[in-house]
Amino acid sequence: MRHTERSPRHAMKHLIAAMIFGLAAAARAGDLAPVESQRIDYLISAIETLEGAQFIRNGIAYDAKSAADHLRLKWKNAGSRVRTAEDFIRYCGSVSSVSGTPYQIRFSDGHVVSSEAFLRQKLAEFSAGDKSSD
Repeated sequence: MRHTERSPRHAMKHLIAAMIFGLAAAARAGDLAPVESQRIDYLISAIETLEGAQFIRNGIAYDAKSAADHLRLKWKNAGSRVRTAEDFIRYCGSVSSVSGTPYQIRFSDGHVVSSEAFLRQKLAEFSAGDKSSD
């Protein structure tokens, strides 16, 4: 049976690599200010709670819950590109990253708006609510 000894230098390289990886992950998670995370959660919730609405992505209609799940996944995958709610709208909530086709929301009464317009309106409402609580 062969026993392989690791030198202290070899162990130190692994320790340093693990520390760098950990710091990079922490920095990425820390890029988003808590208030921005709250704003994004608010936007996703605004989609998720739409009664009878359909979220149209690449020509296919999805229910509100599926749309919210998709937006959460896009947010997670966007990583450090999303630092603000405005970034979230731009990179995750407005267009398909696959086709470039704008997302739309068809409300229960039949009218359709772009998800970008809807999200920007909701963000303005959120911000107005913040100002009224001052």
